[in-house]
Amino acid sequence: MLTKVKMPLSDMMAAALAMDESILDADQVENLIKFSPTKEEMELLKGYTGDKENLGKCEQFFLELMKVPRVESKLRVFLFKILFNSQISEFKKSLNTVNSACEEVRNSMKLKEIMKKILYLGNTLNQGTARGSAIGFKLDSLLKLTDTRATNNKMTLMHYLCKVLASKSPALLDFHEDLRSLEAASKIQLKSLAEEMQAIIKGLEKVKLELGASENDGPVSDVFRKTLQEFIGIAEIEVASVTNLYSVVGRNADALALYFGEDPVRCPFEQVTVTLLNFVRLFRKANEENCKQVELEKKKAQKDVEMENAKGINLAKSGK
Repeated sequence: MLTKVKMPLSDMMAAALAMDESILDADQVENLIKFSPTKEEMELLKGYTGDKENLGKCEQFFLELMKVPRVESKLRVFLFKILFNSQISEFKKSLNTVNSACEEVRNSMKLKEIMKKILYLGNTLNQGTARGSAIGFKLDSLLKLTDTRATNNKMTLMHYLCKVLASKSPALLDFHEDLRSLEAASKIQLKSLAEEMQAIIKGLEKVKLELGASENDGPVSDVFRKTLQEFIGIAEIEVASVTNLYSVVGRNADALALYFGEDPVRCPFEQVTVTLLNFVRLFRKANEENCKQVELEKKKAQKDVEMENAKGINLAKSGK
């Protein structure tokens, strides 16, 4: 690692203490942490009284690090600062995706109308039975529409639904256009978001602890403390904002399950989005297959007409 360093070791440490991102990037700081001396190595070097120029570059590097109290902690703070903006940005992106998906699903009038059609269809099929007057159905029932087949075993209930919609309500067929964030949201785990939120909060707490501990370091940490105080002021505002957004997302994720009459504990956000996404895919596939079938029937009818016409012409010729 040191062979790649193109600056004096003292300048490198000065850049680290100043937390200067224009000189050291995340990979370089990670390497500094990785190659920090162990307690045993520091004890060995503390006892060295000879000329430092006679030491290897690695030992000289260790001596530079040892001039700074709690150097590894400071380097980890620097790394947190470097990664902070991108970490917050990615986290917000995930939170906003979940929020968007929840809003899109709940605001989609087309999806609501399709749900009504499915309920009506189910009640019609179950007429005369105990299940024939249902006021709703379980969300996972959406995926069972492909399981129920007609007597010819070719058409499923999903195909029939698409056929009815194409005939009577064609404007509903593109309901998936309302749910643009659904696929991205289905890949997000709320547990991972919770862990990320905790990592951000704990990371900032460690930064504050190091700031407090550095008060007794003396002049060696003056620039470090000043830079860190400025960063904490900005970071606290960002973390407060993202914490509030995270709380809103949690409420909206639970509300999505409740919107479908499901218990958020038994049917969490992840299950809701995956079920809806699979329904969208099965629906679109069935509709495409219906369209292909209609096209085949048109071509067959056209071919039959052409054959009848040709047959008539041949009969006319033979009559002469």
